[in-house]
Amino acid sequence: MWHRRMLPFVFSLVLLTILLSIGCQGTGPFALQNTPTVAAKGAGVDLTVYNQNVALVKDKRTLAFKSGMNEVRFTDVAAQIDPTSVQFTSLTDPSGTRVVEQNYAYDIVGSQKILQKYLDQNVSLVTEDGTKYSGKLLSGADDIILQGDDGQVTSVKLARVRELKFPQLPGGLITKPTLIWLVNSSRDGNQDAQVTYLTNGINWKANYVAVINANDTAMNLNGWVTIDNQSGARYEDANLKLVAGDVRRVTPVPAAREGALPAAAPTAAPAAQFVEQSFFEYHLYTLQRPTTIQNRETKQIEFTSAANVPVNKLFVYDGASGLRFYGYQITDPSYGKTSNTKVAVMIEFKNSEQNRLGIPLPKGTIRVYKADSDGGNQFVGEDNIDHTAKDETIRLNIGNAFDVVGERKQTNFNKIADRVIEESYQIKVRNHKTEAVEVRVVEHLFRWSNWQITQSNQDYSKLDAQTIEFRVKVAPDGEGTANYTVRYSW
Repeated sequence: MWHRRMLPFVFSLVLLTILLSIGCQGTGPFALQNTPTVAAKGAGVDLTVYNQNVALVKDKRTLAFKSGMNEVRFTDVAAQIDPTSVQFTSLTDPSGTRVVEQNYAYDIVGSQKILQKYLDQNVSLVTEDGTKYSGKLLSGADDIILQGDDGQVTSVKLARVRELKFPQLPGGLITKPTLIWLVNSSRDGNQDAQVTYLTNGINWKANYVAVINANDTAMNLNGWVTIDNQSGARYEDANLKLVAGDVRRVTPVPAAREGALPAAAPTAAPAAQFVEQSFFEYHLYTLQRPTTIQNRETKQIEFTSAANVPVNKLFVYDGASGLRFYGYQITDPSYGKTSNTKVAVMIEFKNSEQNRLGIPLPKGTIRVYKADSDGGNQFVGEDNIDHTAKDETIRLNIGNAFDVVGERKQTNFNKIADRVIEESYQIKVRNHKTEAVEVRVVEHLFRWSNWQITQSNQDYSKLDAQTIEFRVKVAPDGEGTANYTVRYSW
């Protein structure tokens, strides 16, 4: 009930604020005598959004200058603007127009701020039952406390107030964040100007939807751009560009908010909406049409689409994924016996033109779907990708296999000499599916950097300085085994 009783009070206060602000356009931080105030009229905005919760705004407006000093009031800027990044440029007369001083006013009007400004000054109010009060405002934090001319003090519950009147809008309060310049113009007349600034609070990320076919050999891929605008400004008919890459910033940037929209269903795009190009050491995506981005809005736009992209489904068993070589000898016999039974399912594809892709893919989340026996798509897993250049291979870890399990155990450990250790492992993979599978068994050689495989029942490949991989083929309802012995010396 409190908020219902407050509605008339809030409405009266807002109306009063708007009316008074119209009459106070000539006041500002400079307030130079005989300095004309210039209101900027919108002419277009270019918006470049980085995937680091920051955007570059280029706002073009038309200004009517008088010769000499002018106060320019530039409203509707982002509430999260970085004032130190602001640049003002006259496009019509850059050599004859000079910014002498600039200010960013952000003391936005509100009921509490007006009450604070009017402490020890006379105000009047009307309660919901029609009773009128007036006097010097002693407090407006919780209850409104007034002192009359006779010294009597009256306390009125804020919830009972229907209307609160002030003589005028206090100085220094504004209704919108405003950039204010003192500009020296060499001539009278209209000029086109551009204001450029950085603002936090606006972010973009890529989201991908992949639908794999019945045989797990190909997929349809749709890429969507998700733009989250919490900057405090609306960008109407903006020329939108997106920068993908790790741009270094000196000042810390607040963490980006996760987009609220679910993944959109994959569709075949008739034409690309974004055009991609290399830019410095990053990639730039330009939307081929204007778009309006509202404040506090999450917007999705499709940016790429590809059909029948070849994929490989992989089974990977990393029975001791937590083991690593940390740069020192490990001689404890019991160390390294870690084992889990989970076999990861991965989808692998190459981002190449031959595979109907071949464009730089921004970092984001790929959600994978597959049609069930009724023809409806079911979610089967997701993974994140980093910025991926063309012709690079992408591997997605989308879950664990239900019918393929692994087992890893140490079968032998010998200290052959003071500086020589030899140990053996057995890795079993069981396949409960009705078709044969190949499982990539990954082993980490963690005890020391100098090692040698002295015995193995399977061929293996060396993935890096401390990792080997066996490819074990397992028949339906069968079991495959990889046995090996490794010798460390230092």
